[in-house]
Amino acid sequence: MTESMKEDHHEFLDIIFFTPSEFEKAGGAWPIRIGRNLAKNNYHIGPRTTPYHYLLFVLEGEGTFIQNGQHYALRARDAFCLFPHVTHEYWTTPENTLQKIFIAFDGSHAAELLSRIGLTPDSPYRSGVLTPETASAMRAFMEDVRKPQDGASDLGRLTRFLSLFDRIARSPAIKGLQPDSATPWLQKGKEYMDIHFAGGITVEGVSAHAGVDRTHFAKQFRRAYGLSPVQYIQQLKMDQAKRLLVQTPLSLTEVAHSVGYPDLFSFSKAFKKQVGLPPNRYRTTESNKE
Repeated sequence: MTESMKEDHHEFLDIIFFTPSEFEKAGGAWPIRIGRNLAKNNYHIGPRTTPYHYLLFVLEGEGTFIQNGQHYALRARDAFCLFPHVTHEYWTTPENTLQKIFIAFDGSHAAELLSRIGLTPDSPYRSGVLTPETASAMRAFMEDVRKPQDGASDLGRLTRFLSLFDRIARSPAIKGLQPDSATPWLQKGKEYMDIHFAGGITVEGVSAHAGVDRTHFAKQFRRAYGLSPVQYIQQLKMDQAKRLLVQTPLSLTEVAHSVGYPDLFSFSKAFKKQVGLPPNRYRTTESNKE
């Protein structure tokens, strides 16, 4: 394992540093570095902090991890996370030295990525997370980006980076810790409607996406938001139609199709019922206000 590693006083280390592109930084999270190590028996990190999020996996060996005053015993297949500006400390058991593989990353959605695999500042450790497939994917990631001249790109880095989290999130040790447990199913259904209202969605489809019975979803949605799911979808369509009528030169038929109506007649009828004016008169009235 040490053939491509550099030796220092307390470990053998193989690490690759990235300079994120503007494309990467425009997203929610991007990799900063990836690496692996083999600890010597005097291996001891910290106490210290890091400016980035560090996700570390134990390949072999044993050790101890401390963060926020909590102690965690490290074993093979465990995962632990170093959160930015939080004091941490970890070390190896001399008789069974740690081997780790890790990735550091940054971005406004970095913490959200970690929450999807059950890691938060208050719960920075999970046991049994690392699968052979994930370890293999991380090693392949390293080899893919080791020689940029061979064609590794920012898009390739992001693809491998995000696929790691998707792979981990689907592992048996993580199922049940998905953000769905923190995000209410009602909100999940509402967000689905907010995005797909013009796509011919049905309440049955929305409730199935949220993972609950249609009748229960409709009842709880009305209780929470004061209108039925059908009324909410209709409201979303009309709000978008009003924006298109005022802010674009689209024809009435084009507006109708843009918000999910098959023809101008059904759109005009629904618009007048909801808004009180036919769409052409609404456009004229609002334009005259400017």
